[in-house]
Amino acid sequence: MGDQVADPAVSANLQRYSSLMEVVATRHTCRAFAPFEVPREHYEMILEAARHAPSGANTQPWHFVIVTDPEVKARISAAFVEEQLKRARLRMGFPTPNYKGVVNAPGLIVIVADFRWVRAFPVLNDGSGIDLAYKQNAERILVQSVAAATMAAHLAATALGYGVWWITAIGQEAIQRQIKPLLGVPQGLSIIDVMCFGPPLNQPYKRYKKPLNQIVSWNRYNPDNYNSDEQIDEWIKMERHQWMYRDESKVD
Repeated sequence: MGDQVADPAVSANLQRYSSLMEVVATRHTCRAFAPFEVPREHYEMILEAARHAPSGANTQPWHFVIVTDPEVKARISAAFVEEQLKRARLRMGFPTPNYKGVVNAPGLIVIVADFRWVRAFPVLNDGSGIDLAYKQNAERILVQSVAAATMAAHLAATALGYGVWWITAIGQEAIQRQIKPLLGVPQGLSIIDVMCFGPPLNQPYKRYKKPLNQIVSWNRYNPDNYNSDEQIDEWIKMERHQWMYRDESKVD
């Protein structure tokens, strides 16, 4: 028998996977950026990727506000810095990142969600107790949908050679009240995330990721990977700061 000929389609798919993983594995969180003017077409390429993300009932409950005005960037940055100071005053013990880097981010995209679209998901809309339970799940569906679009945008930005920063500290009502008027966002909508991106000022590093065997079970959940409340509390107290900011080669 002659040598078995590899299926060209399989080889092509493996190559596509390899190219994808090169982007996925090199997506680095970056909080300090080098000066750069992001071309308009790069914004459009990044959001073209976001546009193709999956969403519950295909509602696509998102909108993206590109911010290039330096004054608006500065005011958004100031709102986050105030949040940083507020956390310090409250003594949360959370290792909050330095939000001063927002003002110098070459690219800034504000991600807006319209929670009215939960009515398109499996709900009764009759105000009953069971309707409330379904609506809670519907909100999870919507947040997952917007997160999928945001992740697609981050990967597209990475493919273009940018470092990225996913800011989620936008949920508090006080920040919403500050930023919505700056961008003309209607009060009925919610700002979910802010995406900053640009050439990294410093060499980015890969943060520690759990090995596959700690996050995957086959057929049944592996109880060896279950963390007790005490273990989680201990991790938050002793290790959280290390996992958040240190590179994977320095994590024991």
